[in-house]
Amino acid sequence: MEPYEVFKDLAIIIIAAKACGIIARKLKAPQVVGMIIAGLLIGPSVLGWVRQTEFLSEMAEIGVIMLMFSAGLETDLKELVKTGPVATLIACAGVLVPLLLGTLLYMMFYGWAAVGTEEFYKAVFVGCIMTATSVSITVQSLREMGHLKSHVGTTILSAAIIDDVIGIIVLTFVIGFKNPDSSPFKVIINTILFFAAAIVFGIISYRLFKMADNRYPHTHRIPIAGLAFCLLLAYVAERYFGIADITGAYVAGIILCSIRDSGYIEEKIDINSYMMFGPVFFASIGLKTNIDGIDSALILFSIAFVFVALISKVIGCGIMSRICGFKGYDCLKIGVGMMTRGEVALIVAQKGLSVGLLTSQYFTAVILLIIVSSVSVPIILKLLYIKAPEKTA
Repeated sequence: MEPYEVFKDLAIIIIAAKACGIIARKLKAPQVVGMIIAGLLIGPSVLGWVRQTEFLSEMAEIGVIMLMFSAGLETDLKELVKTGPVATLIACAGVLVPLLLGTLLYMMFYGWAAVGTEEFYKAVFVGCIMTATSVSITVQSLREMGHLKSHVGTTILSAAIIDDVIGIIVLTFVIGFKNPDSSPFKVIINTILFFAAAIVFGIISYRLFKMADNRYPHTHRIPIAGLAFCLLLAYVAERYFGIADITGAYVAGIILCSIRDSGYIEEKIDINSYMMFGPVFFASIGLKTNIDGIDSALILFSIAFVFVALISKVIGCGIMSRICGFKGYDCLKIGVGMMTRGEVALIVAQKGLSVGLLTSQYFTAVILLIIVSSVSVPIILKLLYIKAPEKTA
């Protein structure tokens, strides 16, 4: 392949991703769905205009790092502390139930596997994908209905943030256990050491960034330093602790989320992500999705995957909400609000593909889950609020 061919590929990806993203938004669906479909259309499975290359894979990896960094920057630590205990319990249930049911689902379709085998970790990884929650659609729906700042709305938002933190930790363990050079003891120790180092290093880094922010407020050097910090932590996590690089990027965002210019950093990072790296990442999901290998068994698995992923969140989060004191329809609202999947599920699936825990055919199930949850959750939530209105805070 000639070096200049990549310019053509990038032009096609950016135009197709943006066009399909706009169409998806017009149809009231998330733009990421349109970008994924764009990748599928221009990829080898349909038109064959663009093929996955090492360069595009590396661009997509930078894109996923930026997305996780932005997710960390968006975290509201004060809100987490305020609703922490209840939201944490709901999030734990929202991770545990999908993780167990997702693992069982894979084994029911592809055979029961002994603990510690390759197939066992593949089954657990399918459960990991189900643990992810993306509440961007839920948040927009609650905002439109005027219930975002209600007790239920605040609980959903906080639980979703904690849910993703726990999900990333679970992902870290699964990838670590899959490594043949790792032992369970080593994985646990490395994970503990990473988060301990992140706390110490994070406190120091936070103070340095806060000083720089006070001295050079709203200047380009702040987001530039923030991006360098993100990339460095992603490298350190993967290179020295065997932790997923996206975990390091996410932690970097959380460390910086409380400085005054965190919003400014996020704004500048989003420009790069929106213009180039984001479309490449989401389109790459479509490029890697292999529809040639889809058969009736995989279609059946995909349908079951979507059903289990949706119902497991309702069961886990709904029951725990009831235990925590929520009543009737409020428990159902929380469960339904936690059903949406988006960027994090894609990021987890992408990581599974890169380490050999997932094959490209299974992206079909993940994409179907994102589409179904994105369309169904706003409708179900609206019906629930009509049936049982809630007073806003």
